[in-house]
Amino acid sequence: MNTDKYVVVDIETTGHSPAKGDRIIQLAIVTIENGMITDTYTKFINPERKIPMFIQDLTGISDADVVDAQPFEAYAEIIFERMQNAIFVAHNTNFDLPFLQKELQRSGLPKWHGLTMDTVELSRLLYPTAISYKLQDITADLGISLGNAHRADDDAYATAELFLRSKKELELLPYETLALLHKRSFQLKSDLSRLLYEETAKKRESHINGMDHFNGIPLKPRKLPANSVRGQFVAKTDWNERLDEVFPKFERRESQFQMMSAIQETLDNADEMVIEASTGMGKTIAYLLPAANHALATGKQVMVSTYTTHLQDQLVWNEAGIVEKFIGEPVKISLIKGLSHYIDLTRFAEILYGDDESYDETFTIMQILIWLTKTTTGDLNELNVSSGGQLLLDKIRRSHTRRPGREEKSYDFYEYALEQARRADIIVTNHAYLLNQPHSSESLLDNVGAVILDEAHQTVQAAVSQYEKTFVYTQWKYIFGQIGTAEEKQLYSKLKTAADKSGFATPTEMVKLDALFIGFTIAFDRISTMLSLEFTEKFKARKHKKNSMLLSEIPYNSNDFSELLRLLNEWIDLSQTILQKAEKIAEKSIEEKLIIAEWRYWTQELMLKAVEFSEIFVFPINDEVSWIEGDLRSLPNSLSLYKRPFEVKSIIERVTAPLRGKKAIIWLSGTMTVPSNERFIVSQLGVPDSVPITKYEPPKDFYQGARVFVIEDMPDIQQVSQNDYIEAVADAVIRTVLVTEGRCFVLFTSQDMLRKTVDLIQDTQLLDDYMLFAQGISSGSRMRLLKSFQRFQKSVLFGTNSFWEGVDVPGDALRAVVVVRLPFTSPDEPVFKAKSEMISKEGINPFLHYALPEAVLRLRQGFGRLIRSKEDQGLFIVLDRRIETKSYGQEFLDALPDVGVSKVSLEKMVTDIEHWYNKQ
Repeated sequence: MNTDKYVVVDIETTGHSPAKGDRIIQLAIVTIENGMITDTYTKFINPERKIPMFIQDLTGISDADVVDAQPFEAYAEIIFERMQNAIFVAHNTNFDLPFLQKELQRSGLPKWHGLTMDTVELSRLLYPTAISYKLQDITADLGISLGNAHRADDDAYATAELFLRSKKELELLPYETLALLHKRSFQLKSDLSRLLYEETAKKRESHINGMDHFNGIPLKPRKLPANSVRGQFVAKTDWNERLDEVFPKFERRESQFQMMSAIQETLDNADEMVIEASTGMGKTIAYLLPAANHALATGKQVMVSTYTTHLQDQLVWNEAGIVEKFIGEPVKISLIKGLSHYIDLTRFAEILYGDDESYDETFTIMQILIWLTKTTTGDLNELNVSSGGQLLLDKIRRSHTRRPGREEKSYDFYEYALEQARRADIIVTNHAYLLNQPHSSESLLDNVGAVILDEAHQTVQAAVSQYEKTFVYTQWKYIFGQIGTAEEKQLYSKLKTAADKSGFATPTEMVKLDALFIGFTIAFDRISTMLSLEFTEKFKARKHKKNSMLLSEIPYNSNDFSELLRLLNEWIDLSQTILQKAEKIAEKSIEEKLIIAEWRYWTQELMLKAVEFSEIFVFPINDEVSWIEGDLRSLPNSLSLYKRPFEVKSIIERVTAPLRGKKAIIWLSGTMTVPSNERFIVSQLGVPDSVPITKYEPPKDFYQGARVFVIEDMPDIQQVSQNDYIEAVADAVIRTVLVTEGRCFVLFTSQDMLRKTVDLIQDTQLLDDYMLFAQGISSGSRMRLLKSFQRFQKSVLFGTNSFWEGVDVPGDALRAVVVVRLPFTSPDEPVFKAKSEMISKEGINPFLHYALPEAVLRLRQGFGRLIRSKEDQGLFIVLDRRIETKSYGQEFLDALPDVGVSKVSLEKMVTDIEHWYNKQ
């Protein structure tokens, strides 16, 4: 048995730098021996200086708490003694240990020496799908009690429990995984190799683990569902009685029942239907129950396509149980995504048995090894890895350029998802995958009797994204840096050495490969310089550092671009010839296999870049728009070009047109219309005019907890400078947050304005009591920011475009949505500019028929964040006075649900909110 002693330490301090006079104000040590917590030691410590107010707010430790305590020197020897002959454990050892060492040194004691184990590193390793590794987040996810975060005693005890839980998690791993982890563990930042060695040694004699294995890598076993043999199924359409019977606390909504019946009829008749179902309708269940009925009664599958990952997961993991209870027998619901979501096991194995080049790559490989013992999906999006780790994930994604062999196919996650989908009653996927179906040889639509598109308005964006082409300077340069020339000792040099040894390429071929590479990289630099000069000339008089312009505004010589493409294609052809010969060499070392696999990967990346480059610059298509973006301070590094289709109706119709009249099509969204242009969205989707839009409203009292405020004394956004407007916005946000006690979304249309507003608010220190999360400033994805926002009582989230929709914050976690500007797209935005010009040529007003409906839709979506259930209460606050001063302002107000709108001063709004909360 492991008899090692661990001391788990946490400290609270007056700041981050002991060298600048910061001191410890509380210390806790939890001792672990023989796998048990045996002792705790905690002390307040007098820092002999004032505790800063923000530290008091963070920790809850005031000057009064430490006034009777002794300074650190009085406890130093006891602390030092407790740390002897023990392994030091902390949640971020890089903070706690150096700080403690400085305090010990200041007290005249020697530096402590010993092994360290960091529970941040350990939990990142063992729980690779966790959203956050902050102590309060990871302990909450694992059900570990943490009474008061940022108090040393509670933090240290929770860290000790996290360490013990992680050790038990480690014990569950199969021997082969432990051995592969231990091999790499010496590159970790703390001494976790000790733990891994102990666990590997324990299992050396016995490693039967019930795992599947692929190339020596343990995988969690997966079992396909059996093909069901069903008797005669009778569809359950008595919605009222069945739902009351299955769910005693079911909230009856007449409009939901009407919607169910209409969907059932559409499915039965293979018709087409467009539905706008407001928030609170229970729309997911309203289409899932008829879908299950239809699938089981006809034997034909129903495909449900959504835009957000959150809704896909909700359909598969949350709603499936409800459907089965209602139907009264098993209903198979499966999830499938595009190929690139899934791990390529062969590619991962190639990398695994090579040498890693960085800490990030090593650590990510270790995370994946553990994840593979737990995942049944193989969806790489499940993983929470560093930005360096993302580069590795991109290398191991499945792609169309390599098909798995017969043996590999039985382990392949995409093949598994595909087979699950073939056996399912309801297939859940995303819009991008659905739009790809006509181009796939493995189309799932053959046995599908109906397609339901939830979040249907986002099908437009999905189609645009799918056909977007990019030219990003830094991406090309990164690929060049990976390949290198003969003189640069990168991948080319390694390939040449392997070729000289194995003979799969002649010296002449390798010299030509290098010459072609140098040729197209020189051509690339010449083009990038030309684009940068033209861009600088265009915007030299502008104050904005970040700008964009249409590519058509740049007078460029297409011959330069054609020459680059010619050289690049020659290089690709020769590279593929060399790869084909290399694959035929039977006797290759592991190192040579890895070099060839790496070369294949970067060749494929340049093939993709070549196609995009040709479609942007050399073979342009008339119904697409190209534009260039850059920052004048960092050209050509900031240079990016994008190309998108003008309209996507034809793209969507490639899928939907062959279905019409044969299979049911149901388009569904909470925001399908705007008052002035009911068919603004459906016309872009290619829905025939003969298909009406059916609206289902929630109960009349659903929005009773909502209030809308328009602030009348804000400055006119078009009459003052941006700085003046930002000052007014910052003041309004601060006062709103203080009166609502946080839990606010502040929605912007510009990242620049968001950043400046947050900076100004932080400078005032008036919201130092609050956790401020800002998109593009705070680290993490949109969903991680949202999770962090929900974890804190006093928090504010500042967001741009992606927070206007697609996020759910039910209940009291969201009290107010503040709209800084009406969500118009900037008239200088290139796609908007090009589309507006095209609309104008047709004699149509682009503002009324394009800009305004798009902005109204976005405002509706922003309001939809606020009220998610009948019990919700919330404030929708519009700071942009154009909603009342411009003739089009009423369009925005008419698009909101029928709730009272108060046009008041900021002072009056604060008073009204105080009274409102007092009534609650």
